Amino acid sequence: MAGTWDEVQLIAHGFERVYVELEWYSGPRAGLGDVDGEPHYFQSDNWDDVDEADVYRVWPASDAAVKLEREQWAIFARWNECYEAGLVEPETHPGHGGTDARYDELALLLAPYRQAPDDARRLVGEVRFDAGARYRVEGVDYWLRWRPVR
Repeated sequence: MAGTWDEVQLIAHGFERVYVELEWYSGPRAGLGDVDGEPHYFQSDNWDDVDEADVYRVWPASDAAVKLEREQWAIFARWNECYEAGLVEPETHPGHGGTDARYDELALLLAPYRQAPDDARRLVGEVRFDAGARYRVEGVDYWLRWRPVR
């Protein structure tokens, strides 16, 4: 669905926040956001370029994982602000490895949490965008609404 929505509209229509984007390719592929009001990882293994909602594997994120994910995301978001302002070059991206020691440490700590368990739920995620900045410390500019796979 094209356009942007304000937070009140998004919440009223059942959309939930996305706090961390782990992968984007023609839409959200993996990340951390609320599902039923609680932080969950989500991961989509299949995608295409049609304008349809995607099926995701979804599993709860522990408090420890959420804290670490949000710390790593904040490092990226602050870097991105500098990048957008023309203050740093793309090769300084913390995800490249070796440019931010804490980011690298967090990547190692988070790797086990980011693996979908065998009992992960399968849900359909529908995306809507808010009018905020694409990447910000508190999350991203898209929200997801979840429903069972039919």
